[in-house]
Amino acid sequence: MSTGKVLRFDHVRGYGFIAPSDGGDDIFLHANDLLVEKNLVVPGTFMEFEVEEGERGLKASSARIVGSASPAPSAAPRVAVHADDSDGLCDVLPVGELTQEVTETLLRIEPTLTGTQIIRIRSELIRIAEKYGWVEN
Repeated sequence: MSTGKVLRFDHVRGYGFIAPSDGGDDIFLHANDLLVEKNLVVPGTFMEFEVEEGERGLKASSARIVGSASPAPSAAPRVAVHADDSDGLCDVLPVGELTQEVTETLLRIEPTLTGTQIIRIRSELIRIAEKYGWVEN
């Protein structure tokens, strides 16, 4: 078994990279090769894994978490988003801020929505955002 630290992991696309503890090239990590829930895999997480030769180079398999790095006190949580960002990352929103953005967007796009409809749509979107780590509580 090898160990290493997660450099980045895109929860939407389901893959990322691990920097091996013993040095060398970064190792590809796919969600299908995790022995844990993918939402637990974040940058700085220490993992133990088998190394295999994949179609495009080294890849991790049977990957599990063995520890996590403490985030820097001033560091905001970050998640992967669309590729046109310079680093591929964005700040995670507080639930209240996402709720407000969703409400304003729904009212702008469809002003005839009822309060009940807005609440139901908002609740479902927040549930999805929490599932993928796009919001913080």
